[in-house]
Amino acid sequence: MSGLPTGPSVAVLDYGSGNVRSAVRALERAGARVSLTADPDTVMNADGLVVPGVGAFGAVMHSLKNVGALRWIGRRIAGGRPVLGICVGHQVLFERGVEHGVETEGMGEWPGVVEALPAPVLPHMGWNSVRPAEDSVLFRGLEDERFYFVHSYAVQNWTFDQTIASMAPPKVTWSHHGADFVAAVENGPLSATQFHPEKSGDAGMRLLQNWLGSL
Repeated sequence: MSGLPTGPSVAVLDYGSGNVRSAVRALERAGARVSLTADPDTVMNADGLVVPGVGAFGAVMHSLKNVGALRWIGRRIAGGRPVLGICVGHQVLFERGVEHGVETEGMGEWPGVVEALPAPVLPHMGWNSVRPAEDSVLFRGLEDERFYFVHSYAVQNWTFDQTIASMAPPKVTWSHHGADFVAAVENGPLSATQFHPEKSGDAGMRLLQNWLGSL
């Protein structure tokens, strides 16, 4: 049938997180063949996996564990299969999160603690500029664009020990709200954005297309 996406297959992980339909629609508009799924075979065999997330760090980690998704995500990363985390799906890739005095262990793919931004107004909601990493794939052609954020917590300190790395160091993109914070990371098959590309208009669409083009 004409008009159907013919691009790469993308599984959007369905583990109980809210607001996944907007991600599905945005990926379809960007040209992907999208499945909203918690089926292990579909998750593992798709060209790309998107891990969305809204709400609290601890609740998202709990839900991911409940459906067995932490194992699937880890296996995809270990096998060089692309994964894109969005918002709290970005945050849980770090070592841990601290919210309201409660500390929760994350997936530990990257160093860093997700903690409250020291800003007079929270949440950080709305459009903001970013400082893309050099040679970024996600932000190619988007260096001067703004993206849509909705969050109160973020990673504000990044330390990467290159001596134990087996590949090039991750590409880290920054933004600012009260303090500098990590807005996106690109690390081999694993990428993530603190902002919502699916809510970021044409810039977000082009970023998703950049990601799809890398699959």
